Formats: sequence, C-alpha cells, structure tokens
Amino acid sequence: MSWLLVIAAGLVEVVWSQSIKPTDGFTRPGPTALCVLIGALSVYLLSRAMRDLPAGLAYAMFTGIGTIGAIALGAALRHEPLGPGRAAALALILCGLVLARLTAAE
Repeated sequence: MSWLLVIAAGLVEVVWSQSIKPTDGFTRPGPTALCVLIGALSVYLLSRAMRDLPAGLAYAMFTGIGTIGAIALGAALRHEPLGPGRAAALALILCGLVLARLTAAE
C-alpha cells in the first residue's frame, strides 16, 4: 500500500506543478488556493507513504515521478522543448526509479 501512496503522491505532484503557472506569481486568489490545496494533498500522501518506507527512498520516488511528469506534461501541453539530452535525462531518472523500487526491502 505504501508504494501505491508514493506513486499517488508523485502523480498529484505532477498536477500541482502544472497548477503553479495559473497563479500568476500567487497573485490570483482562486488558482493560488487550488495550488496550495493540491500541494498539501501531495505532501499528505507522501507522509502516509513514509510510515512504511524510508524517508529518503519515498522522497526520491516522489520527486522523480514529479520531475518526469512535469517535464512530459510541459512538453505535451505547453510545447516546452524536449530535446534528445532532456529525453535521455528523463530515461535515466526512470531507470533510477525502477532500480530503487526493485532493490528496496520493505
């Protein structure tokens, strides 16, 4: 269950990362409130996962999922550049996440 929680936390972090830009520097109250709520939800889910997983491992998985998702969504939705170097970096992060999961002892 803790692995599902850390995956959910990472996916919510991806949504949170996309909710920052509409706040316009936290000057728009509605989008800012939504951004804060989404961020709080991601941290809550991460904290639940950390009940059973080591903090460093859970945080690495959380930020790795968030990084991959944020860059992928930025490229897909906002047409941000995703060249070969950035794609290779994302692939390495993904490989690191898989290796961390496969070698984790619960």
